[in-house]
Amino acid sequence: MKIVRVRTDEGIAYGAVEPEGIRLYKGSPLFEWESTEVVTPFESVQLLSPVFPTKVLAIGRNYADHAAEMDSAIPESPILFLKPATAVIGPGAAIVIPPDSTNVHHEAEVAVVIGSVARNVRAENAASVILGYTAANDVTARDIQRADGQWTRGKGYDTFCPLGPAIETEFDPLEGPQVMCRVNGEVRQSGPTTDMVFGVAELIEFITRVMTLLPGDVILTGTPSGVGPIVAGDIVEVEVETIGVLTNPVVKA
Repeated sequence: MKIVRVRTDEGIAYGAVEPEGIRLYKGSPLFEWESTEVVTPFESVQLLSPVFPTKVLAIGRNYADHAAEMDSAIPESPILFLKPATAVIGPGAAIVIPPDSTNVHHEAEVAVVIGSVARNVRAENAASVILGYTAANDVTARDIQRADGQWTRGKGYDTFCPLGPAIETEFDPLEGPQVMCRVNGEVRQSGPTTDMVFGVAELIEFITRVMTLLPGDVILTGTPSGVGPIVAGDIVEVEVETIGVLTNPVVKA
């Protein structure tokens, strides 16, 4: 199932993608929801970020080829950092280049959407706390990240976490779907999820030993090689095979 969060004339609602449109639901898939008889055409709704998390957990250098292009060693354990919920935007919303950065990069990623309260979850039980997966762009002010080593500052600006377009509940990263990024139609990144250093189950076990994950929280699982700059006027597409394409324009503050 592909789950979306949309704005309609009546307000914000969750829905499921069907061939003829989006079937609207009452409630939320994170807690309790119920199908309605309303199927609205795709063009009559605005896609929003599929969740609005309490927190976004992100993993650094989780693809060996990306670690190499950053002149960094492959980590012995996951590198964990936070992006604020206020960085989250949905499909079509603009990534805003902040005035204090001149080197903002795209980072295409698979995002895990947590479906239930998760604390001290063992890797073999990780699937039980996952609602599904979506596409993400871990936008990064690379000059700021490198200047002072503050990953959260360089990656935490408003609009620096596009998510969408949908949550795919049947996605399996172990099957090796491709994660891609295109800028103005040019392919910049492409790599399979099987190239991750630490898999999703390992990440959930590692993170939930530290903190409790709540329904709707998001884990960004790392990016393949090929990260590079984006500037005002660009159109950035993050595509995750079987999930869909997340498209965002770039503007300057």
